Amino acid sequence: MALDQSFVGRSYPPTDAYEVGREKIREFAEAIGDANPAYTDPEAARALGHPDVIAPPTFPFAITFKAAGVVVQDPELGLDYSRVVHGDQKFAYTRPVRAGDRLTVTSTIEAVKSMAGNEILDVRGEVHDETGAHVVTAWTKLVARGADAQRDGGEA
Repeated sequence: MALDQSFVGRSYPPTDAYEVGREKIREFAEAIGDANPAYTDPEAARALGHPDVIAPPTFPFAITFKAAGVVVQDPELGLDYSRVVHGDQKFAYTRPVRAGDRLTVTSTIEAVKSMAGNEILDVRGEVHDETGAHVVTAWTKLVARGADAQRDGGEA
């Protein structure tokens, strides 16, 4: 079933606040193998002009992807999540994510396309802090593989 094109431009309510902790940042940096001391050492971060440790640039993926879950679970959209693969991810920052931030995400469907039997969904997540100031925008591209790809052994 094709995705509903009328959803382009639809925004979903902001998420509950996600509190960014030093330990979450440290765990994320460790998981991706980035030893930048600004991610783990408050003094190193302050030496760079930050009030506390900062998160690696891809850290917001975890909260923006979770927020996009509201979009993909919307039954009216018509997305079969069992066929979805992650296609692309981009970020545009106003400032780094910092320990102590309380972040919310508002997801908006930017595009719905069909290509080679697949459905492509572009979701923009606007991340704001507790004051309402913009922190980062994340774009997530999801590809729902077509039914024919499933029957043909999984090749899209």
